[in-house]
Amino acid sequence: MENKKILIADDDEGIVDAVTMILEVMGYEVEHTYDGGTVIDAVKSKPDLIMLDIWMSGHDGRDICKALKNNPDYKEIPILMISASRDIKQSALDAGANDFMEKPFEMDSLLNKVNLLLN
Repeated sequence: MENKKILIADDDEGIVDAVTMILEVMGYEVEHTYDGGTVIDAVKSKPDLIMLDIWMSGHDGRDICKALKNNPDYKEIPILMISASRDIKQSALDAGANDFMEKPFEMDSLLNKVNLLLN
C-alpha cells in the first residue's frame, strides 16, 4: 500500500518540523509550505490530507480553503484547519474545512484526527 501524503501549510517552522517528524514516524509522506501564497501550487501534488493554518504570512487560510473546496480537482481532499485563535472554529468549518484543531494541540489528538480524516 502506498503511504498517504499530507501537506502541512503553516508559517510556524517549529510546528511544521514537529508535526512532520511525528507523521513521518507514523508512516505518512509529508510535504510542507510556510507561505500561504504557495498552498494552491503545493496542492497540485494531490495530497490525501491538507493541514492548513488559518493565519499565514498575509493569507487567510479560510480563503485558501474556500478556493480549494470550490475547485473540482481538489474539493474531495480533506482539510484540517489549525489555529491559535480559539473563536474561529465555526468560521473554519463554514469555509469548508472538514475539521479544526486549536494550537497548541496534543500529538495524540492530531493523529486521531488525521486517522479519522484519511479513513
